[in-house]
Amino acid sequence: MVKQFFTRFIKLSSFICIIVFINSTFVISQNNDAPKLDMTVNRGVIKPISLAIPSFIKESGANSIISRELAKVISNNLDSTGLFRSIPQTAYVSTPLSFNTPVQFSDWSIINADVLVLGAVGLKPDGRLEVKFRLWDIAQQKEIGKGKKYFTNSESWRRISHKISDTIYTRVTGEGAYFDSRVVFVSETGPKDNRTKRLAVMDQDGANFKLLKHPPSLVIAPRFAPSSNKIIFTGYETGKPRVYLMDLSSEAITPLPELKGMSFAPRFSMDGTKIVLSMTQNGNTDIFINSLDTGIKRRLTTNSAIDTAPSFSPDGKSIVFESDRGGGQQLYIISTEGGEAKRISFGKGRYATPVWSPRGDLIAFTKIKERKFHIGVMRVDGTNERLLTTSFLDEGPAWAPNGRVLMFFRETPGKAGAPSIYSIDISGRNLRKIKTSSFASDPNWSRILN
Repeated sequence: MVKQFFTRFIKLSSFICIIVFINSTFVISQNNDAPKLDMTVNRGVIKPISLAIPSFIKESGANSIISRELAKVISNNLDSTGLFRSIPQTAYVSTPLSFNTPVQFSDWSIINADVLVLGAVGLKPDGRLEVKFRLWDIAQQKEIGKGKKYFTNSESWRRISHKISDTIYTRVTGEGAYFDSRVVFVSETGPKDNRTKRLAVMDQDGANFKLLKHPPSLVIAPRFAPSSNKIIFTGYETGKPRVYLMDLSSEAITPLPELKGMSFAPRFSMDGTKIVLSMTQNGNTDIFINSLDTGIKRRLTTNSAIDTAPSFSPDGKSIVFESDRGGGQQLYIISTEGGEAKRISFGKGRYATPVWSPRGDLIAFTKIKERKFHIGVMRVDGTNERLLTTSFLDEGPAWAPNGRVLMFFRETPGKAGAPSIYSIDISGRNLRKIKTSSFASDPNWSRILN
């Protein structure tokens, strides 16, 4: 019997996509003559799409370095997904000399390119960069969608490369965009027993690293607002955990008002109008919802157990959280209107840090079992649990804007152990370490930037 491991859609409508399922002889192939195939793959072997990205053609006033770097960043972005493979430029038979020169498809098919990205960059009289590109299907000898053109200042060329990467990715795979996004995290320096922790932000690929200004006290659990111009985090400036808001433009910090006792583990609702968090009052820890417009807080759970790590569903109607109310650390879902919480995790081990996918169909979590840590996903009713990673310490999953990729942090054991940020596809494929300027933990992904 053929074993199937379907969990997510991959749409490769114009290109050869070969998927071989492990422990079976079943092979699915697709070409342009076949109907469009919607499928989700887990534990399979995917033949990446071969991509040719010459350096962008340098037009009037353009910088040669930027023309090369645009192509390099796009190539790195797409290669990082595991669904694409960039062909080295040394293998090219020819290099386009003009943006409008007809494509010599035979020169690209001979090196087995599936897709050609043809781009150009020039400098306008007002000092702005003009960046344009076109995407070609080599086998069908036709353009994929319409070409795009961007105008930006010279310092923003990298963001344009992310936007172009997103366009290519969505047109070829049918998945949502995620390259033009940022990550907030905790930057860690110093020895393990005396580590300095600072809030920091970076592009999703690790570039444009920036430390944020805040008091020199412990900070944990930074989370982006949906608008991506604010973050919320837990700080220990007073010696006890308290939730703070930071405006990323001014880096001004304000404590969340009307919160008494200890407050921690905050997250925004998808519309940015509310915050869900844990509060400890009179020795009991429960889930509260706080309105940012009115400042009114509402207690959601009243159990004598420890209820923490809440996360809103995309529609704002439910919250997933962890609780030891059943005698062990498990995951529960409760309506934002209150009522009885429903347990959704039933596997062996303990469950923590649940996060609802932006697509609404999955919940990511940390699992601790037999002295190992795992990052996993399950459906919102608790079925189809799958563990994607295993190590000495994997923790704190965070969703990409498209719900396809997870980031988390992994800490190595021993006296010299230190955390690093990793990413992995929700199929369990393509585990990657993200390059950072320091030790790094507790990442959180922004939405696509405006």
